[in-house]
Amino acid sequence: MENQEFKWKHYEPEIILLCCRWYLKFSLSYRNLEEIMNERGLNVDHTTIMRWVHQYSPEIDKRIRKYLKPTNDSWRVDETYVKIRGRWCYLYRAVDSNGDTVDFMLSPTRSQIAAKRFFKKALKSPHNNVPRVISVDKNIAYPPAIEKLKENENLPEKVKLRQIKYLNNIVEQDHRAIKRIFKPMMGFKSFKSANRTLKGIEAMRMIRKGQVNSNKSVLFEVEFVNQIFGIAN
Repeated sequence: MENQEFKWKHYEPEIILLCCRWYLKFSLSYRNLEEIMNERGLNVDHTTIMRWVHQYSPEIDKRIRKYLKPTNDSWRVDETYVKIRGRWCYLYRAVDSNGDTVDFMLSPTRSQIAAKRFFKKALKSPHNNVPRVISVDKNIAYPPAIEKLKENENLPEKVKLRQIKYLNNIVEQDHRAIKRIFKPMMGFKSFKSANRTLKGIEAMRMIRKGQVNSNKSVLFEVEFVNQIFGIAN
């Protein structure tokens, strides 16, 4: 039976997912990948690879969620910058004290409303425990956002907020790993394409960290991504 996710595609699902995985894992441009595929005898245009990445990145993120191991109750939250059409936007990110990804969210603004929306998204993710403590930097938007969440009973009153910058070194280090991937992209052309691509980058990063399985081998990664799309190995 034909896999509906890849219906009408001119290439095998394994090739499509290979291109997506490589683009989302490594510091490569679409033209780099086009050349790599051409060297292997596959005439794939860089715009085709771009369409694949935009289509399948959100699916990878969506499909791995139920496999993610629980994070712990000490969250480290911070934002980093992403350039979209020449304008800086904000990627909210959180990791736990072990460095495992709690959640992420791209936002056009850096505000109390955006911070609150990010926390609500993270709290809804089934792999996350309710935090005992949340460590943030000196961004003035965080305290009122946390207070609002407590007032609305999205967060327990006992959750502690710490605004101590050095405690966030772990999430700042994690930013670097993510930014290393999208740096060759030279900025995104639209918010939608940035959001879709970043979902795939973050999802592949979670797999690499061992958040779906303690097996961090490349072979496991290939098999796992194929498996969640229903492709027999």
